[in-house]
Amino acid sequence: MNFKAGYIQFCPDFCDPGKNIRKLDSLLKHAANADLIVIPELANSGYNFQTHDQAVKSAEDIPNGPFTRFLIGMAKKLDLYIVAGINEKDNGKLYNSAVLVGPEGFLGKYRKIHLFMNEFDFFEKGDAGLPVFQIKGVKVGMLICFDWVFPEVWRILAMKGTDIICHPSNLVLPYAQQAVPVHGMINRTYCITANRYGTEHHVTFSGKSVISDPLGKILCQAPEQQDEVKFIEFDLDLSKNKMITPKNHVFNDRRPEQYKGLV
Repeated sequence: MNFKAGYIQFCPDFCDPGKNIRKLDSLLKHAANADLIVIPELANSGYNFQTHDQAVKSAEDIPNGPFTRFLIGMAKKLDLYIVAGINEKDNGKLYNSAVLVGPEGFLGKYRKIHLFMNEFDFFEKGDAGLPVFQIKGVKVGMLICFDWVFPEVWRILAMKGTDIICHPSNLVLPYAQQAVPVHGMINRTYCITANRYGTEHHVTFSGKSVISDPLGKILCQAPEQQDEVKFIEFDLDLSKNKMITPKNHVFNDRRPEQYKGLV
């Protein structure tokens, strides 16, 4: 199957959704030949809020907010699917969320389950589960940034048949880009980490967005501190083959009765 997917790496402007729309309007045009593109975490608002008021003023409703509507418009215009991180406001609560939109409009969202550092001061813990969506015959799941630490969520998405795990991020820990391809290898999935770069209030983000394959191989990686739009063709037969050896299967060899200590 001919399926092209990748990332946009950029530096969002802090608490300026309008400017971030203008930046992405330009960058997304370079992804016109892709089927799926992933954009970083909190791409509408920036990340390092100093006050609750800043977080609220740069948040929006999903799917009716201006940033989500912009993404839907671009998905229709360019005939592609977009995963993007969004500062979501819902009934007075804020969520660190990601949306999936396509030529047919809004398809769904994921809310970050594992909050990091000062996110606890602004966001609720995710309550929307781990949904999987089918686009062009490809199953896509979403995680956000610090979710990468927790192997359970990667395994759940993989066991739901996910071919590609989209990972909008604002990474600061230096080893995340090394770990994500390992999660992909263990679960035999493609992974797309779309990271941001730049500095907000003394916090510097690491860039180096990365695409890895179901064998853990890094297929491409962005520089640390510059914009990049990158997409490549995926061999989806690789993500559907869960055999490690002729006698070993990633999921069938599991022993859940021995794992009771996990929960």
